[in-house]
Amino acid sequence: MNKGELVETILKNKEAGFCSKASAEKALNAVIDGIETGIKKDGCVQLIGFGTFAVKNRAARNGRNPKTGQTIKIKASKTVGFKCGAALKEMAKKTK
Repeated sequence: MNKGELVETILKNKEAGFCSKASAEKALNAVIDGIETGIKKDGCVQLIGFGTFAVKNRAARNGRNPKTGQTIKIKASKTVGFKCGAALKEMAKKTK
């Protein structure tokens, strides 16, 4: 599912009460912006039953240039990880 399909799913959800595709897309963008803001501010966003987005540190490591085969050093960096909540994990077990 891509962002456009997710907007369509939000629009079809009768409980959400959106009457236009633009308003559904604005709501989705607001949620994404909120997650980004939470990660910048606290380093973590926890949505009970869904999962947790958190900043993770990647250690420096050795890698290999695929073109030349030469060993290179990769700097330490930060990334965002996601850990599913129990409810989402159970739902995933029931999919095809």
